[in-house]
Amino acid sequence: MNRFFSGFGRLYRGETTFNFIGKRIVGLTVSLIIVFAGAISLIFQGLELGIDFRGGVAWEVPAGSLTDQDAREVLDANNIEASNAKIQFLTGTELQVMRVQVGDQTEEVRLAVQQSFADLAKVEVEEVSVASVSSSWGRSITEKAIRALIVFFVVVSLYISWRLEWKMAIAAFFAMVHDVLISVGVYSLFGFEVTPATVVAFLTILGYSLYDTVVVFDRVQENAKKFAASRQSFANIANVSTNEVLARSLNTTLSSALPVVSLLVVGSFMLGAKSLEEFAVALLVGMLAGTYSSIFVAVPLLDLLKRDEQKYKPYKGQIATGRAMSELMGNSEVLSRTAVASGTDNVTPETSQVSAGNARSRVTSVLTHPPRPRKKRR
Repeated sequence: MNRFFSGFGRLYRGETTFNFIGKRIVGLTVSLIIVFAGAISLIFQGLELGIDFRGGVAWEVPAGSLTDQDAREVLDANNIEASNAKIQFLTGTELQVMRVQVGDQTEEVRLAVQQSFADLAKVEVEEVSVASVSSSWGRSITEKAIRALIVFFVVVSLYISWRLEWKMAIAAFFAMVHDVLISVGVYSLFGFEVTPATVVAFLTILGYSLYDTVVVFDRVQENAKKFAASRQSFANIANVSTNEVLARSLNTTLSSALPVVSLLVVGSFMLGAKSLEEFAVALLVGMLAGTYSSIFVAVPLLDLLKRDEQKYKPYKGQIATGRAMSELMGNSEVLSRTAVASGTDNVTPETSQVSAGNARSRVTSVLTHPPRPRKKRR
């Protein structure tokens, strides 16, 4: 138990020494598996597009004791294909509402079905709401959503290239695409409905993912300057930077996810607000994916892009772990130059301790050298 709390204490003090770069194969493999599963679902199952995207008509009827079979009989009686209808029961605090969605219909058919539902539920016709969206308007809003996504990617890439560097912009771009693919894949796998609120949530989580990635990259840039005079691989700089901001990333995700979970539980499940569910699910999935990608996708990709630069290439096989990484994070200049293992991607703590011991002996030898003899005066 004490060891458990000690680990948490080291995490929140920024004293962890996780080898993120050394485990990049595991992190990228997990991402590829999730993205691949989502892609397969998109190909064979597709997305459950809401009425705003595909067009159509939706009736909302006070349900009472109505069933989905009653709704299908009403549709069949009005010559509407009931097999393609989407029927949902939305439960709120006061009453249950049945929502029926079908393809685009004429005004006469919409009014006739509205009257039929009112007669079936034994309510006034005004109590049956009707929402109609043309298919052309649905295509238009879909195109606008795609354009907004592309513009966001372009502007963000240009900003990061100007603020940091273009290689960081490439890594951040792929991390954001990774987050979108995972979020869309989850919606396809579980059949969640995609609405305009979902698109807004996607843009929101992209901003969140970008923030988390930029925080890590900013620390990487700071440490790259700090270790500029020492012979360090970029993997060491990336590992040190990620460990230093790990607690901040986890705290940000936790504090952001709790309100979203409350929104999902209270707003959707207890109050029956379906639009809140569509928004909250996208936010929650995107936040988790964004935190994961900033650590296990963006930073390893950045290492692959920068490890062969002239100043890092001679040391790209060096990855400090254990005591050696602790020395690096402690900003010991001399130890940071030597407390690494060369030529391998896996360094054991024992090897790191030996390297650190050698570094100390070198420091001692440097500080205890015999004085230089003085020149004789003429």
